[in-house]
Amino acid sequence: MEVTQILHMNKGEGETSYAKNSTLQRKTLSMVKPIIVEAVLELMISSNIMGIESMGIADLGCSSGPNTLLLISQVMDVIRGADQPSTITELRVYLNDLFSNDFNTIFMSLPEFFNKLKQGYHDNHQHLMNPFISAVPGSFYGPLFPRKSLHFVHSCFSLHWLSQVPAGLNNKGKICISNSSPQCVIDAYSMQFQKDFELFLRSRAQEIVDGGRMVLSFMGRPSSDPTAAQGPFYQWELLAHALMAMVLEGCIQKEKVDSFNVPYYASCAEELNLVLQKEGSFITDHLKTFEIDWDSSVSDRLDQDIPNGAFVFDDDQMITRSGQRVANSIRVVAESMLKSHFGKEIMDDLFQRYAELISKHFSDNTTRPKYTILVISLIKKNLISTN
Repeated sequence: MEVTQILHMNKGEGETSYAKNSTLQRKTLSMVKPIIVEAVLELMISSNIMGIESMGIADLGCSSGPNTLLLISQVMDVIRGADQPSTITELRVYLNDLFSNDFNTIFMSLPEFFNKLKQGYHDNHQHLMNPFISAVPGSFYGPLFPRKSLHFVHSCFSLHWLSQVPAGLNNKGKICISNSSPQCVIDAYSMQFQKDFELFLRSRAQEIVDGGRMVLSFMGRPSSDPTAAQGPFYQWELLAHALMAMVLEGCIQKEKVDSFNVPYYASCAEELNLVLQKEGSFITDHLKTFEIDWDSSVSDRLDQDIPNGAFVFDDDQMITRSGQRVANSIRVVAESMLKSHFGKEIMDDLFQRYAELISKHFSDNTTRPKYTILVISLIKKNLISTN
């Protein structure tokens, strides 16, 4: 599978589009906002940055839809709300994702975005800070920007995607790590993640100015054991069950399932620290862990009703709707790869089966399944040239 050419979030604004099924990502952005605010405020008073007029910002893995432009608004709000007046008059904003990302939808939303910005500044009698927004397609596992052109880099829900499926996997009947995966499969995924993350850091180290900041949030796991029962890869195990059910009914060939693996890895804090120390260009300011429900759209109401986190639904219809929402949230990020390998004809059937398996999983458990989100705030080291 050529990940850089195939992987993209579902385009447009239909019922199975990323735009309509990205509440999980939006809630994560909301949870991470205080860390972004702190990073930008600290950046503004850094001796390396103080006095600049043009600030370079990159959002890596920006996708499309209503979440895409949130970061720009957050950064602009921080700058104009800072206690000390800022010299920054313009933002150079680079939106990055893979080549097949739906950049057209982003650009179509810009006129409304700019109008809201102008109105907000007019209402508050403030001078308009100009954001110059451009797209930079390509893989962030490699160089994307000129040297020392960026002051702040952000990435949300992207770094758990690997640059490729690990080579030589013998993972028959599964599509990712599971609690029965052999050690060689786990090692292959872990090594691919470490290789990719080191390359990501090395590339950004060339592009970010000394003292610049980076805030990254992505799927992770709470412990060093990736095979924990119903752990960080369990959503993929359920999808594998749906595929294997279709094999038993003769809908698809078993060989097709055996040869398909997802380029996805949920890391742990220990792995992150290992790679950060090895690469050596960044100082860790914060490393935090959050939990968020598989179905984030109902988590707020359930938390209010049941403070101890018990997983209770009102009725079977609620379970079914919740299972469908979670299935859609996986469909919008994985369908491009599945279509390429299995064909588009089976997609509706596959994800209906998947939704039913998720609903059954909800029904059979008394605690709500949660994703673990790792958030890391980094500072680019001041590197003194020896030349």
